[in-house]
Amino acid sequence: MQMTVKSPITFTGVGLHSGRPARMILRPAGAEHGIWFKRTDVAPDAALVPAHWDAVQPTQLCTRIVNRQGTSVSTIEHVMAAVAGCGIQNLMIEIDGPEVPILDGSSAPFVSAILSRGLRRLDAPIRALEVLQTVEVRNGDAFARLTPCDHLEIDFHIDFPDAAIGVQDKRLNMANGTFVHELCDSRTFCRQSDVEAMRAKGLALGGTLENAVVVDGAQVLSPGGLRHEDEAVRHKMLDALGDLALAGAPLLARYTGFRAGHSMTNALLRALFARPDACRMVVCDTGMMARLPGAGLRRSDAPRHV
Repeated sequence: MQMTVKSPITFTGVGLHSGRPARMILRPAGAEHGIWFKRTDVAPDAALVPAHWDAVQPTQLCTRIVNRQGTSVSTIEHVMAAVAGCGIQNLMIEIDGPEVPILDGSSAPFVSAILSRGLRRLDAPIRALEVLQTVEVRNGDAFARLTPCDHLEIDFHIDFPDAAIGVQDKRLNMANGTFVHELCDSRTFCRQSDVEAMRAKGLALGGTLENAVVVDGAQVLSPGGLRHEDEAVRHKMLDALGDLALAGAPLLARYTGFRAGHSMTNALLRALFARPDACRMVVCDTGMMARLPGAGLRRSDAPRHV
């Protein structure tokens, strides 16, 4: 059965790039509603922005969606990963500014609040997108690929010159709460030199050592160090799940990302939907539902350190 949250959940914080304070509320929505953002600080006729792959405006540093009236919401990937990872298909996300609060730089605060509040079943079947043919996009050495699989699997490779990150690989079956248990607390990361360059361009104005993992060569500058030895690749997988959630339905596919990012994952979805024979929508039976992210989660699975 489709899911939504039981009752409204409120978050407040600043945007990572804008530094602007924002208040965001996850509100329950009915069956077949899908995921939408609603800007409460703009005119009602321009307020709704769909959380959908074809509303994405390409950026390098985050995922930004824009409606036909030009209203945008940016840095949506962490909350979208939490929504997908908790198995939610229907939600209205109200926000009073242009950027989602960064909180601690991971999805854990969203996941913790969602699971602690609880989910509500809706009287409608879950539909999933089954990938039937391999689809791939490339940019130099980097690539992102979807291949057929009976569950969602994410396989990611990163390679950074900083010794604190280096080369990292990870592959996970995302079924049965794997996102919550393995990925949701992994924070966004960057190099100290990148922080300086971004701020010179008016970006990362809300970034601190408390909401991002900042590295400088072999040194981790953020207090407390890493939450996982391979936190960087885990966060890239978190981002990938959030960006794939913009497909509009859970994916049954293996996603492979090699030095990929937000723009490449969106380009991959665009390539997928440009080929009508590459995927099909299926109604999930009991076995399929058990293999989806979020299946079987309980309140006790909520992250404890947030």
